[in-house]
Amino acid sequence: MTRKYFGTDGIRGRVGTQQMSADFVLKLGWAAGRVLAGENGGKVLIGKDTRISGYMFESALEAGLSAAGVDTRMLGPLPTPAIAYLTQTLRCQAGIVVSASHNPYYDNGIKFLGPDGGKLPDELEEAIEAELEKELVTVDSASLGKVRRITDASGRYIEFCKSTFPSSASLKGLKVVVDCANGATYQTAPNVFRELGAEVVAIAADPDGVNINKACGATAPDALAEAVLAESADVGIALDGDGDRIVMVDEAGRVLDGDDIIYLIAMHRQSQGHQVGGVVGTLMSNLGLELALRERGVSFERAKVGDRFVMQGLRRNGWELGAEPSGHVICLHASPSGDGIVAALQVLAALVASDKKLSEMASGIEKLPQVMINVPTPGKVDLNKYGAIQDAVAQTELELGEAGRVLLRPSGTEPLVRVMLEGKDAGQIQSLCESLAGAVEDALKSAG
Repeated sequence: MTRKYFGTDGIRGRVGTQQMSADFVLKLGWAAGRVLAGENGGKVLIGKDTRISGYMFESALEAGLSAAGVDTRMLGPLPTPAIAYLTQTLRCQAGIVVSASHNPYYDNGIKFLGPDGGKLPDELEEAIEAELEKELVTVDSASLGKVRRITDASGRYIEFCKSTFPSSASLKGLKVVVDCANGATYQTAPNVFRELGAEVVAIAADPDGVNINKACGATAPDALAEAVLAESADVGIALDGDGDRIVMVDEAGRVLDGDDIIYLIAMHRQSQGHQVGGVVGTLMSNLGLELALRERGVSFERAKVGDRFVMQGLRRNGWELGAEPSGHVICLHASPSGDGIVAALQVLAALVASDKKLSEMASGIEKLPQVMINVPTPGKVDLNKYGAIQDAVAQTELELGEAGRVLLRPSGTEPLVRVMLEGKDAGQIQSLCESLAGAVEDALKSAG
């Protein structure tokens, strides 16, 4: 089935457009209620991040679910991993997240979670799309869904996060800077690390509805690096707007991405005697990660870009650890879904156990230079239909030879084509990447 609304991570778009309007989201709530909770109702959780449009969309979803005869449990601003956890522990039929993750405030999105807290399988997303084509029919008044707010949701999630950190260990003596991206973790993240004993300096923890992800968080870690140096902190942690991405900063101000983080966690698990069969990365994962893991006897597999594909790879192989360089880090031994706070705690547990600085721990992975340029597109594009782009890729691969690789990938969440090159010579791949990105841009303009 060709999808009309769902992308790689739910439904996302600019607020006010067709699929991100109040009337569409109301009907989406109704359609999702009919598919996920069935004819006999049930209950669904709704949580959100801090962007201003969340008020409008949670109300619209609530109305649509009620019209379908589904009870709703409202969580308010809470990280996506918290909503996944609570969906499972409260035995709900589904969880719904109102968030556009790392996007600017003027975008928003709707993500659906199954009863296990995981992302919905393709067939259920397709079933929701099929319901959207039908006329909205409200159940009898006596069968309308009811709404209740879960007042202790944040506290429940904080306790869950703390439970993934060794009970015999403490963060006492560590100074940690936490960048909350003015997003959904602004209350939970500082409290988790503080309650485990760390001295916490929180930045970008004052959301106003429009400053989410603005020059802060996992997609803009420069402010965190500056704060770590200014505060003489031991480590910095940057989360994204909905809390499922993480990047870290060592005591010297160097940014550690998802490749570095999953390497640290894998090596710590191995040092503690746990069997680490393998790690799942993506097509964007640095070759240096693969080489470092294999050198230490840990298998590595690449999945398509998207944390849902990383999760599929883990389940297929029976492995526990996976990550994207962008900061989606999955630790199935600790959490059923990717979780920025939980991933940070796994690294901090390794840091406390090693009695080393974070920069020393991360030195075991030597990453190859990698350059990525985002090229705007008019919408979804099929790159295979552009002969000029295929010729430019072939020429670039010829110049790189066996010393590097080229990857072109349309974004699943934004109107962009990501042009990525990797190789041994930083200057060469920067030049080649700029040239290839220019060729892609020219080809798209000529066709448009």
